Amino acid sequence: MNDKIACKLQSGKNGGTFGMAAYGGTGWVGRETTHADELGSLWHSYKIDSEWRRLKAVLVHCPGDELEASTNSSEEALMLEPLDVGLAAEQHTQMCEAYHAHGVEIHHVNPKTKAQPNQMFCADQMAMTPQGAILARPAGLVRAGEEVAVARRLADIGVPILKTLTGMATFEGADLLWLDEKTAMIGRGHRTNQAAIDQITTLLSEIGCDTIAVDLPYGTMHFMGMLRIADKDLAICWPRRTPLATVLALKDRGYNVVCPPCEDDAESYRAMNFVTLGPRKILAVAGLPKFEPFFDALGIESIKVQTDEISKAAGNVGCLTAVLGRETLT
Repeated sequence: MNDKIACKLQSGKNGGTFGMAAYGGTGWVGRETTHADELGSLWHSYKIDSEWRRLKAVLVHCPGDELEASTNSSEEALMLEPLDVGLAAEQHTQMCEAYHAHGVEIHHVNPKTKAQPNQMFCADQMAMTPQGAILARPAGLVRAGEEVAVARRLADIGVPILKTLTGMATFEGADLLWLDEKTAMIGRGHRTNQAAIDQITTLLSEIGCDTIAVDLPYGTMHFMGMLRIADKDLAICWPRRTPLATVLALKDRGYNVVCPPCEDDAESYRAMNFVTLGPRKILAVAGLPKFEPFFDALGIESIKVQTDEISKAAGNVGCLTAVLGRETLT
């Protein structure tokens, strides 16, 4: 073979492949943007780096016949007492209408198969970061698989899943909160274990964020239940239950830490179970007169929804809502 023929074959002519774009030759264009740069173009722009900036989008699941499990065995279903299925669905719809009225985009899980009993508690099934979602791995056997439906929906929306937990790691999204743009705090306890914290810590470090882990008191469910952030400088904590390390970390970041008149009762649990719509504006549970003066004195506007039937399933507005996106610094 003469040099001219060899050159033609090497440049991709006459059936040769060397030098063609697919093999790195002329015409190849490399990808030079970062994953973060592609949010808003290749991926949806949803992200969060705070718990208090304006809420833009949420993921929810309107409950249906799966709540009949509460009648058969509320304990097995991790619920407190039997629910009126129709009323629970109606109250969930009213919550969604409140979000819509305040300009929040609403996405529904829409499982492809029959939903599991606790599917409506979307806050447990994922956690958002500045660059995408962490998929949860619920600790209770009865909840195993809820995250599969959420993963499918996130893919449909175009939200990147940065981490799916492996091994014996268990993690529920209501155990992770953002203290500032670069710091997440995770509660280690009944629902989230050290294996999950290790994996999440590694992930967050890869996107330039730090992780602080704190131990939750025995007998509590989620970190969300003892800390809510209502503004850039206002954190609301459950007295004598919130870890000292949490309070110190908040104060180091300029938060005023205040405690409502909480007791070990259903009304207190509901009062802490709100979602921040924006600075000093919350979507909260209706019918809690003991707590209304507390929020009013802090200059917090409370948009109230009636969810007392859903409370029978051991959760409320905060638990029902997976935050997909907030306004961010970048």
